[in-house]
Amino acid sequence: MGELVAVRAFEGLTGEVLAEARARVAAAAVAPGVGTLVEALRVRLASVADGVLVQVNAEVDGRRIRVQELAAEPGDSLDRVADALRGRIRAVTGVWAPRPWPAHRTAALAAAPVPAVPAVPPVEAAGLGAGSRIVRRKEPALVWCSPEAAARTMDAMDYDIHLFTDPATETDAVVYRVGPTGYRLARTVAAGPPGRRTAPITLSPHGAPRLTEAQAVERLEGAELPFLFFAHPADGRGRVLYRRFDGRLGLIAGRA
Repeated sequence: MGELVAVRAFEGLTGEVLAEARARVAAAAVAPGVGTLVEALRVRLASVADGVLVQVNAEVDGRRIRVQELAAEPGDSLDRVADALRGRIRAVTGVWAPRPWPAHRTAALAAAPVPAVPAVPPVEAAGLGAGSRIVRRKEPALVWCSPEAAARTMDAMDYDIHLFTDPATETDAVVYRVGPTGYRLARTVAAGPPGRRTAPITLSPHGAPRLTEAQAVERLEGAELPFLFFAHPADGRGRVLYRRFDGRLGLIAGRA
């Protein structure tokens, strides 16, 4: 399978690291106990302030998954991502259960974004319209699904927060992590709890704050948040502002 693994790397990584990444990911995808069809394997490697970030995207029996790990050395990142890939494949092909939030990942995510790019002072950000630190924008067509289905997708794709459209209210909503195995639902408008559910999902009683992008940047930076769910005052649609590993910001907004 090695030749079917696409590897993309950014500056500062040797050919030996890329070859090892291809071999390790291919081996993890066909490891004993996996026993399922894994396709479209794509590996991305990047040197960041705190080490090497490895991200793997794949399709498992037609379902998209993603894992990513950060460690000080390339070998450690590859060890972690190979273990995570094997576990994620087993998880998405079995009975779904809330995925534990690994302690080492929490620590790495908390440490990684901080000093790579100087923070924009709140006053300066507020005067920049969209905010100078928003370096990537995504406009996906949001999926209409239950909060439980959104939580499953969040786990499969290794997201910290997932934006979707809630059929119960026909508005944009997010699920995100609360504690090691819990989830929280927030909507653009305040509404009652979702219907029958088996996952440990709690409800935010308030609608998302109405903010411009510049105001959202100011709030996220001022409170040192990892992400922020808000509704744009112009159209009421939900948006997610989030911190990237390089310290800059990304924005997800549902396609109009």
